[in-house]
Amino acid sequence: MQFIIFIAFTLLVGIISYYASRKTNENTQDGYFLGGRSLTGPVIAGSLLLTNLSTEQLVGLNGSAYSEGVVVMAWETVAAIAMIVTAVLLLPRYLKGGLTTIPQFLERRYDTMTKSITSGLFLSGYVVVLLPIVLYSGALALIGMFDLTTLMGVDQSTALVIVVWSIGIIGSIYAIFGGLKAVAVSDTVNAVGLLIGGIMIPVFGLLYIGDGNLMNGIEGLYANNPEKFNAIGSPSSAIPFGTLFTGMVLVQLFYWGTNQAIIQRALAAKNLAEGQKGLVMAAFIKILGPLIVVLPGIIAYYIFGDNLVSGDESYGLLVNKVLPPVLLGFFAAVLFGAILSSFNSALNSSVTLFGLDIYKQYMNKAADEKQVVKAGKIFGIGLALLSMLIAPSIANAPAGLFGYLQEINGCYTIPILTIILVGYLTKYVPAIAAKIAMGIGVVMYSLSQFVLKDYVIDSGGTYPHYLHIMAIIFLLNILLMLLIGKLKPRKEAYVQQYTKQVDITPWKPVKIYGIIVTVIVISTYFIFT
Repeated sequence: MQFIIFIAFTLLVGIISYYASRKTNENTQDGYFLGGRSLTGPVIAGSLLLTNLSTEQLVGLNGSAYSEGVVVMAWETVAAIAMIVTAVLLLPRYLKGGLTTIPQFLERRYDTMTKSITSGLFLSGYVVVLLPIVLYSGALALIGMFDLTTLMGVDQSTALVIVVWSIGIIGSIYAIFGGLKAVAVSDTVNAVGLLIGGIMIPVFGLLYIGDGNLMNGIEGLYANNPEKFNAIGSPSSAIPFGTLFTGMVLVQLFYWGTNQAIIQRALAAKNLAEGQKGLVMAAFIKILGPLIVVLPGIIAYYIFGDNLVSGDESYGLLVNKVLPPVLLGFFAAVLFGAILSSFNSALNSSVTLFGLDIYKQYMNKAADEKQVVKAGKIFGIGLALLSMLIAPSIANAPAGLFGYLQEINGCYTIPILTIILVGYLTKYVPAIAAKIAMGIGVVMYSLSQFVLKDYVIDSGGTYPHYLHIMAIIFLLNILLMLLIGKLKPRKEAYVQQYTKQVDITPWKPVKIYGIIVTVIVISTYFIFT
């Protein structure tokens, strides 16, 4: 029965996505890469949330909460503020320039080589880290939820390969052959299901703890482990409190404001007001994120204690423990949708970056829009196959997967964020400054985290948290770019042109709602202290 419900819901989402996107002209760049610039606020909000929320969060962040408690909620709460900053400061500039990709702005502000280097950094991050990890963690979750090794009569490694390729093929169909609108519509449908299913897990978990009484479950959970409800992280915790004001802000601003796989949804808005509505709606819902990606980990700790080998096991075990069998198929389908969302969103963005920033620029400058889309699709197929081949080999992924991914991503997040912010906030910093900052940023962070850190720790010393390291490198890069801009400025000031592709009249209440979101986020830290 559970498997039938799973198949039925998955097919329903596919049918809805097909009918919603079938009239979009996907032989044009805007039609394929940006859904015809037609997305409305609710669709943007749903797509943003589900693109972000996948098994890295459900499995990885709940695994961190199992070990650390509510201190890890910073990954969710600070994200809400970053969305507001993006809506108020960055999105108006993006839509004014009619951007399809973030590197397009860098070409206009600096030069073509800067754009190409940035696209290469984005693509390397997707290929080496994001796509294979999404496939691997998603497959692991589904195998545990359905006990697929027993169901298919195969060992763990064989089941992993089968599920990875199943997810990859279905995700590729959405992303490569459906374009952004099919991805966004499927995201929105799945987002509703994921919010319902995600909230069900802690509710049933608390009912389990309270013997059928929700309030007794809440009281029992807090009474048993009060230390898990302190949001102020110590210097030795996964997220020391000080990092909220240094690297955490930068990571969130990069992710929600400059990451192509995320911001592409807002770039596809029919106008600025709809884009801002989508980001604000997503910010309000994101505040509730800890109910889905933090609380279950704490509940799992109450139920299983210290008996798990890794905290990353906790979420799947909790789902099997507390969710009624009749609901398991529905939740598995929703989880499958979340896995697909992260995979096909990153894949669609990779196709966009390759088609516009590499193929047309270096391989076929005379290519028309149809040729660019076709080349992007071919590249996407190859990229999907490569990620499906790599994913099963990540069987020895380290414990604390979520934090591990964030640390690795710092190699390219901080350099890219630096040159984008300096590009918007200054007029005379030259292209050479951006190239030097990117090169030095990547090298400094890599040496810090993968060479110097190991040496210091092996020598018995202590090393700063990687979020603090990000902030230090960010400041150094900013100062370096400003110095170069002072010594060797551009000959002419950069002025952004309004392309008039969409209306950029702001949504009037955006700043008021932004203040409300910020106040709520700050209040949560007073509550959980």
